Amino acid sequence: MGNDVLNEAIEKAIKMVHADVLFSKENLMRVIDVAEAKAREIKVPVTICISDVAGNARMLYRMPEAKLVSLTLAPKKANSALLMQAPTKDLNKETQPGGDLYQIETMMAGDLVTFAGGLPIIYEEQIIGAIGVSGGLVSEDQLICETAVAALLKGE
Repeated sequence: MGNDVLNEAIEKAIKMVHADVLFSKENLMRVIDVAEAKAREIKVPVTICISDVAGNARMLYRMPEAKLVSLTLAPKKANSALLMQAPTKDLNKETQPGGDLYQIETMMAGDLVTFAGGLPIIYEEQIIGAIGVSGGLVSEDQLICETAVAALLKGE
């Protein structure tokens, strides 16, 4: 049984080392460029935050025309996706009156965002970070965020 636990720990560590390559400066800058291109395509200035699994912002970029509030919301969306281990868009229904998570936002001192635009980054079945996008309608933020996650995982 001891070898199984050790092998599992080694396998997990190897996955995290491989995942860490995705957080290289070059890849993160490429992801920001891809996300910004999508934002410009749909004419929505946004802020994009890419966080690692510990919730540390590894890259934060605000397009010059993006609303200032997006500087606060994009990191919160990324961290919310990490904390809840789910896309932020999936949290909205549960946090409404009568939902299982009703009032969780107030219990989290405003640090939890429960509308679209935050996605966990899942690599080989493990959450390795998250991306948050803010500045447009939530559907626009979600589209840009999905584009960014796909670009990050591509890791070219």
